[in-house]
Amino acid sequence: MDAVRLIGASRRALAGSGDTVEVVAEAWQAQALAQAIGSRFAVSGPPELRGEALGLTELAGRGCGVLDAPPRDMADLRAAQLTELGDARESLLCLGGLLGEVGIALVGIACAADDQGRYWQCMEAIDAADESRDRVLEMLRRLAARDQGVVERGSATG
Repeated sequence: MDAVRLIGASRRALAGSGDTVEVVAEAWQAQALAQAIGSRFAVSGPPELRGEALGLTELAGRGCGVLDAPPRDMADLRAAQLTELGDARESLLCLGGLLGEVGIALVGIACAADDQGRYWQCMEAIDAADESRDRVLEMLRRLAARDQGVVERGSATG
């Protein structure tokens, strides 16, 4: 399945999660998907994105590690269904939106947490989602700069 469709499925699942356990599980799914997308960009994406993509992979992996809530059935792991990135810009825009929504959902869980362990777990996961989103935004900036460079070179020769 392509990245945009998987991101859409994650956004719907996150929006539909009710209790703390479901929100944390969906946040984990989103970070795992960000990790898989980052890995794909690092291996086969545009060369100017590969360094940031590696950083995204590492940060999203940290987000999964602090949440420690993988799906019980690995067939439910959305990241494992990723078959193609599709349009790089669209995939990154959608991923950035998802990571922002994850951060907001985790803020709600942290504010309602009645134990310090859950609170700090959420705070670390919020930080990882925010840093992952920063990497996505940097990747979008690099794509725009690359596209602008192509336009400028094209107009200089025209």
